[in-house]
Amino acid sequence: MSATLTTFLGLFMKAGAVAVIFNEVRGAVLAVPVLYGMYQAGGSLMAIWIGFCSLVGIALSVVVPIIAAKKIERFAQAKLAASAAPA
Repeated sequence: MSATLTTFLGLFMKAGAVAVIFNEVRGAVLAVPVLYGMYQAGGSLMAIWIGFCSLVGIALSVVVPIIAAKKIERFAQAKLAASAAPA
């Protein structure tokens, strides 16, 4: 059972890593129109504020999954260590 769980968690973490990479690319693609819009608006204060808010939202959508993946990995390792410890 432990080997099956370890294999499943390993595959899950690899799939998560691929998803994080795609999320990073998505974040970069979404940032380009925001920066271009700020450039077209002439760098007005409102354009900079809207651009800042948009870029922070994109950054959060990229960073939060990374933090969640690390917490899930730590939780899974703790569960595996607890199940492997002799009773």
